[in-house]
Amino acid sequence: MKAFEIMIKQVYKVKESDTVRSVIEKFIEYNISGLPVVNERNEIVAYVSDGDIMRYIGKHEERIIDVFYNIYVFKEEEEEFVEKSKRLLDLNVLKIAKRKVITVSWEEKIETIAAILGKRQIKKLPVQRNGVLVGIISRGDVIRHCFKAFL
Repeated sequence: MKAFEIMIKQVYKVKESDTVRSVIEKFIEYNISGLPVVNERNEIVAYVSDGDIMRYIGKHEERIIDVFYNIYVFKEEEEEFVEKSKRLLDLNVLKIAKRKVITVSWEEKIETIAAILGKRQIKKLPVQRNGVLVGIISRGDVIRHCFKAFL
């Protein structure tokens, strides 16, 4: 079995000119946790995940964490939180996305895909054909397709 046989063809993605706001909107709307970032030719230039956003917050926006965990914030700290949140949401996605994206060819074998997902401890792999994003495969996709014959 090959990637093109199990990949999800409707890929949610963001453009390299998009903001973190549009990323989070898609996370919420589609109940997902990561997105490929593409250029105008639909070539993958980066990948952004909820983990990338959390790492950014952890490094740069300490007060945001306090509010996420429902810790009481004084009025002046609340104003600071709003400003920091706006700065984060208005950032270009490439400021926080990973530029070194692990991808697979649309003809890659499922065994190789499973090995990459397991060894690299990643949730999803963008699938490319001739350098263009054509699909995405998750760990769940691999598990479902590998073991459905045994159930």
